Amino acid sequence: YDIEASPYCRIVREVLTELDLDVLVLPCPKGGTRFRQEAEAIGGKQLFPLLIDATTGTILYESADIVDYLVKTSAARPERFRRLPRPFDVTTSLLSSLLMLRHNGLSGRTARPSRRPEKSLVLYSFESSPYSKPVRARLCELELPYILRNTGKGASTDLGPPLFRDRLFKGPMGTTPHRMWLAEQPGKVQVPYLVDVYSGVAMFESADIIAYLDKTNAL
Repeated sequence: YDIEASPYCRIVREVLTELDLDVLVLPCPKGGTRFRQEAEAIGGKQLFPLLIDATTGTILYESADIVDYLVKTSAARPERFRRLPRPFDVTTSLLSSLLMLRHNGLSGRTARPSRRPEKSLVLYSFESSPYSKPVRARLCELELPYILRNTGKGASTDLGPPLFRDRLFKGPMGTTPHRMWLAEQPGKVQVPYLVDVYSGVAMFESADIIAYLDKTNAL
């Protein structure tokens, strides 16, 4: 249960990218009615992020506790996993979230009316991608659940925009499982990439994805 604009949720999403973990995101923007009450019924309060690990039955609030849990259960070598000291981690996350300020407020913070899709959408993304942020913000505003396929960079040859990267490095594109899938299926490694399982529509480009979400789900 996540709010895109929350610096505490961002910390968790960063670690999910670093650990290459997929997650079902249930957006809980301010004024939302789709998942906030559900989260409260499960955990007893509307506090975000809220993590549920269905395989173990674990329910956790507090980004620091969630990060510790994810590292302990998923990192190949937990003792070598390092983050900034907590105050710096929160401060840098807050500054990054503030960069999303818009003329009408913080993007990805407040709910907009929408219809729920028949099935969860699938988004290939990674936390620091500037092209993916607007898409995740709109998904949050519209309270649209989605499966986040984390597609972080797996090697130095992944650095830079796709066109620049592919021309300069000409390295292997399949440096992580999801990057390999993108290279083999749609044919290029680029995020964001949205798949609407219900309609069969799939697309790159953040502006096109946002326009599609508004057309199909916004009220």
